[in-house]
Amino acid sequence: MILAYKSCQLKTRLSIPVVPPLSVAAGAAGPARLRKGDLHGNALSVLRGMIVNGSLAPGQRLNERELCEQLAVSRTPVREALKALTQEGLLDAFPNRSPVVASIDAGQIAALAEVVAGVEALAGELAAKRMSEAQVAELGILHYTMLRHQAAGALPSYFEANKDFHRRIVEYAGNEVLLWVWDLLALRVDRARYVSNLWPERWQEATSEHGQILERLVARDAQGAAAALRQHVVTGLSVVVANLQRDSSTAA
Repeated sequence: MILAYKSCQLKTRLSIPVVPPLSVAAGAAGPARLRKGDLHGNALSVLRGMIVNGSLAPGQRLNERELCEQLAVSRTPVREALKALTQEGLLDAFPNRSPVVASIDAGQIAALAEVVAGVEALAGELAAKRMSEAQVAELGILHYTMLRHQAAGALPSYFEANKDFHRRIVEYAGNEVLLWVWDLLALRVDRARYVSNLWPERWQEATSEHGQILERLVARDAQGAAAALRQHVVTGLSVVVANLQRDSSTAA
């Protein structure tokens, strides 16, 4: 399988780059699509996505009434969503005060990088041995979709396809426990993964790395796929860690 693609660059600023404004969260249904009976799940998905893509920035205090108006839902699903996001580590809660969007901690991201890299490396090794030709083709389509979104500078859509690409590999590994662990880790690492692609050089590098991962999976190269995925995860998250550490040193 030979894949040829084009890439583009996204304007950024120093430190954590500017996040493109979004009306809804990446990978989540918009407020207009919320249905009765599923308000909690949708409110949670929307708010989680807004934190991931930076629409709700680190340090921002969340007002229940304003969120209810923005999402067009009652206070109950919003309160439940805020509790769930606090448990996921995306919000900091305080007694008798509104919750605050948690900061992205360099030490935590560095620790997550080690674990996620190990999980995805194992998934790549197993998937290369177990995935079907149809599943290989699906990954190829997802890779093409990512590149199309990158060429258009559509980071939210790119991120959604990118997450699907990684999750499919874990799914195709055929190990339910591995997939369960990956889904839990994704709640903690999604923000850093989103931010890492805001630097144009890193976004372009990620494109090349995805192609290498796909090539090794196509070739059924288990060890090569594992190594490519491990390096991809470590490299991407290291960009975020390095910039957070730099910003901390500058502030000090």
